[in-house]
Amino acid sequence: SGEMSQAERTRALQNLRDGRARVCVATDVAARGIDLPELGLVIHADLPRDPETLQHRSGRTGRAGRKGTSLFIVPVSPRRLAERLIQAARVQAVWVPAPTSDAVRARDNERIVVQAKALAAEEMDEADQALAATLDAPREALAAALIRLLRAPLPSPEELTDTGAHERLQPTIREAPRVETEGAVWFHMDVGREGDADPKWLLPFICRRGHVAREEVGRIRILRDETQFEVAAAAAHRFAAACGRGEGPDAHIRVEPMQPIPKVLPDAKPGFVPRGKPPAGAPRKHSAAGSRKPPGRYGAAKK
Repeated sequence: SGEMSQAERTRALQNLRDGRARVCVATDVAARGIDLPELGLVIHADLPRDPETLQHRSGRTGRAGRKGTSLFIVPVSPRRLAERLIQAARVQAVWVPAPTSDAVRARDNERIVVQAKALAAEEMDEADQALAATLDAPREALAAALIRLLRAPLPSPEELTDTGAHERLQPTIREAPRVETEGAVWFHMDVGREGDADPKWLLPFICRRGHVAREEVGRIRILRDETQFEVAAAAAHRFAAACGRGEGPDAHIRVEPMQPIPKVLPDAKPGFVPRGKPPAGAPRKHSAAGSRKPPGRYGAAKK
């Protein structure tokens, strides 16, 4: 960090080389000057601004011809941005789901067992042996106490939402509205299909951003570059006051009231944009080439 003196930075890097420190947290600027041949893992706290920054960060693991791992932790919404960034940097990435809480606990247990066995195999001096002889407790109780001590510094695992397989998403309109269309207020956000908008995370995000309940959110329509959704009239004022203040990894998503209100038939099907519904039984119009006209976007067109 730029807030550290040169002596402090030198001392911190020396602690890493000597093994007295295992983790280094650095800014993009500071990371360019890090020379640690044994560094094998870089974890990106956020997405780099550009491919050059990505290469400089990840290159910390490849010093002196060595290899390492560069790890992104990407929420669902900015994944498309991460893919474009990685592609621009000409990097082959492997996408894997976040581990479950059970998987994290199992890995922690493996580490604890290895540490406990290593401690038990170490030679004790006479003072430690004499102190151990005074412990009036069963071996199982002492082993359990050691496990608790080794587990204490470890953070508790969290259960994350399963985002499912990464698929090409299609426009979606919820067929069963949660609120009445009459009196509802329309909002929109600047994330659509191109940004991996998915109802599985959109509804929790809307409720969290606007401090509303699931029942107060109506229809959700996912378009190419934006998502439109309804909020019950009784909750619209509260939602509008809170939706502009984003926090956490989704703070970059902009949510605003829509003007004008889009016109949509209540029985609209997913992926279907009403353009003047033909009478029942009437054939649909096709282009001269025999293909359907591509669906347009709701709302005013961009000029």
